[in-house]
Amino acid sequence: MLYSPQSKNPSAKVLQTFIKNEYELCIYSKDMPCSLEAEVVGLGMESGQLVLNVESQGQAIDDYLNEECINFDIEALHPVDANDKKGARGRDVYSISNVPAVATKLDAGLYQIECQLPASVFLVEQRGMVRIPFILGMRARVSIEIYINGLVVSGFLRNISVGGCLVDIDIEDSIALTVGHGLPGVTIEFPNGSYFRSKGLIRHMRPFGHHGYAALGIQFDEVEPQQAEELFHLVSEVEREAAYRSGINDKIVSHSYLFLPGTKEKTILRREEQHLDKRKRQSPIQRGVLELAHQLQYALMYIKSRQHFPEKTLYDCAETVLYFVRQDRKIALYALSFLHNEPDWVRHTIRVAVQTADMLLLRDAYSTSIREVVLGALLHTMGKPLMVSEELPSLKESMNARQKLLLKQHVGVLTDKLSALKWQPSESCKDVIMNANERLDGTGYPRGLEGEQLSEVVKLISIIKEVDKLTHARNGIQPRTPLDAYRIVNEQHCSHDKATLVEYIQCYGLYPIGSLAKFSGGFLAWIMDIDNKGMPVKVDVVKNLAFSDTNIDTILEANDFDQIGRLEGIVNPDSYGIKFAKI
Repeated sequence: MLYSPQSKNPSAKVLQTFIKNEYELCIYSKDMPCSLEAEVVGLGMESGQLVLNVESQGQAIDDYLNEECINFDIEALHPVDANDKKGARGRDVYSISNVPAVATKLDAGLYQIECQLPASVFLVEQRGMVRIPFILGMRARVSIEIYINGLVVSGFLRNISVGGCLVDIDIEDSIALTVGHGLPGVTIEFPNGSYFRSKGLIRHMRPFGHHGYAALGIQFDEVEPQQAEELFHLVSEVEREAAYRSGINDKIVSHSYLFLPGTKEKTILRREEQHLDKRKRQSPIQRGVLELAHQLQYALMYIKSRQHFPEKTLYDCAETVLYFVRQDRKIALYALSFLHNEPDWVRHTIRVAVQTADMLLLRDAYSTSIREVVLGALLHTMGKPLMVSEELPSLKESMNARQKLLLKQHVGVLTDKLSALKWQPSESCKDVIMNANERLDGTGYPRGLEGEQLSEVVKLISIIKEVDKLTHARNGIQPRTPLDAYRIVNEQHCSHDKATLVEYIQCYGLYPIGSLAKFSGGFLAWIMDIDNKGMPVKVDVVKNLAFSDTNIDTILEANDFDQIGRLEGIVNPDSYGIKFAKI
């Protein structure tokens, strides 16, 4: 080992660098579909004793204590490496598993957990190999080939041993993966440009924090003797770097050559630095709706990879939708704009659920079936990501005719999966899951129902879904304006209920809240509010097209619209490079 005895506990020293900054600590269990947020209330630098306060959120705390040990991730957006003031800035993560812990109940739902941090940042795995964490700004990028000559996803290395590694990726990129999936290629690239490549096997996967990431435990597979020798050398250098950054060996006085950034890495780091402030400016509304998107994707991971139906997580999602709408429907509708860069199935699902809740609550604020309908709306599209495979490698790209036909089986795929997991939806929920894609004239799927065979809820959802599809890019087809979308739906005179379409138009108008509007002065703005005539009265100005490389964030009321000119119409955010930065 490359460390010598110190007066301070090395793990506590690493942890201290996180809690000096804005951080989030999440306790997780491999058997639980959601993690628990915790706050550090005590940290003994010499003893390594860590004290956490945890809100159990209705969960049994014992479910997170495995043989009197806990696992946790701690994340910081902008940590500072005490050893390297010019080191990398950005999202940093530290994961510790099997930490001895004792929980004490303080109040209803509130626990205090006393933990004993390990005496070394280097942990010995069950198979006897030493696992080296990437700490204090250590970075290495990973490319993962999901299929031969097919899908490739990117992520960051979080720890490594000679047997395998832990990689975190965007949760949206995990939909093609399951435990036991063989990977044709895993390539690790270090900041100086050195790299290691081998085949891999996914041993485990789980949610990673609260901001839309997944952790993949990957075993290096079919490693040749020469690769093994190369890997051993790289792991030794990573261990040296971790020892240097954590200060646990006074004899190591410089970085490993692996972590001296080359020209490519410096360029990437500069680009990431420019986006840090943008990420930190996320509003509570934006964080809330993105958290909802992430929870849906975590639920998908458990359904697909763990063979477990996370009922509580999904009902919490339905309750969140209803809470947003009941608190302030206009703010809820505006928050939907923040989903623009989320995966299409997630964006579509949440928009349909929110608008369904909105219109049903306007019809009857005291209806007892709305929660079940909203749950059905959140589930009805989930069969599509369940179908991602080598035959259908991605939902992001334009599909050929065969793949489009194949995807129409998504309703049956979802219902078969729910049956296999022994979860039975209520009648209201099942109606939406099964029939959201049906049409009045029998041209829908999967059963070709028509007319009075469709409930009033399904007639409403069919219009919400159709308008949402038309007003967003899909399979290479450019999005339509709301007016064009209404005209197209109206012309499908036998497919949709005319009275319901009129109700929808009266509710959202020609310039719906959450749409991006273009003004004659060359400004783009998200519509935040409209008047009784459907005209915008409050906008968030985000870009002046005369300075296309600069983003702005200015809220204007109607009496100040002369600063940006007259309203010209609704435009596609992709046409102007409008994006929301992910934490």
